Amino acid sequence: QLQLVESGGGLVQAGGSLRISCAASGRASDSFAMAYFRQAPGKEREFVAAISWSAGLTYYADSVKGRFTISGENAKNTVYLQMKSLKPEDTAVYYCAGDSIHRPYIPTLDYEYYYWGQGTQVTVSS
Repeated sequence: QLQLVESGGGLVQAGGSLRISCAASGRASDSFAMAYFRQAPGKEREFVAAISWSAGLTYYADSVKGRFTISGENAKNTVYLQMKSLKPEDTAVYYCAGDSIHRPYIPTLDYEYYYWGQGTQVTVSS
């Protein structure tokens, strides 16, 4: 079982940077993959980025590729999302998620993730 707690959200100007964290109560690496999703008001939750602990691979949505970096730190049971060159359209509640099944690919659909954090608000002003 994992409990996930996000932190680090806030208000930032367009073009700025922000890092959010996801701390896992158990061993984060017990979850085969960890991901960030986001949900803007009036929109569906969408995949942002994921990391596979076993393969050491990462995957990004096209909308954030080159601007966001997902990384994990086993010693701290924490997954980070470093966000740069932020845009107003990045404004959303960001959720951390953990997968409980070993898959031969990095999952990008929200129903493939079993563990979820409470979310942290990221607001990018223009």
